[in-house]
Amino acid sequence: MKIALGCDHIVTDLKIDISDHLKSRGFEVLDVGTYDHTRTHYPMYGKKVGELVATGRADLGVVLCGTGVGISTAVNKSYGTRCALVRDCATAIHAREDLDCNVIAVGGMIVGKDLALEIIDSFLDTEYKASPEKDELIKKLMEIENNEDREEQFENDTFFEEFLEKWDRGEYHD
Repeated sequence: MKIALGCDHIVTDLKIDISDHLKSRGFEVLDVGTYDHTRTHYPMYGKKVGELVATGRADLGVVLCGTGVGISTAVNKSYGTRCALVRDCATAIHAREDLDCNVIAVGGMIVGKDLALEIIDSFLDTEYKASPEKDELIKKLMEIENNEDREEQFENDTFFEEFLEKWDRGEYHD
């Protein structure tokens, strides 16, 4: 399995530890940078990871910055990605199992090395548990980024109405 990996300059050391860990587990790592502590901008690396995953050149992605907020936002701007900012293993499992997220973001200055490795392992070791309901919701979520439907999406309070109606009818059992 190919894992795209990227970070900003603040967490380069942690990214190197994660890369080594992933390689030790047998993953092929596509490290897009950054590679040192020279000040840089996280959106470039988030975009690179997002594009590798969205195009299928990587199976999944892992991104890091100080809090994870900036780089996760950058990844989610890449068409075809679903990136979850995660700070615990339960959320990492949920991101894969229920939302079929294809990129995980971790705040390297928030969680630390050991927890970051556990979170990433939890994410990578979990499979998406497909269901018609989940598939439909993910499909609708991904339609948000479809430029052809832009006018239908902007300021459209009914975009998720069909799912809210199912909720009101008791069709979802969380």
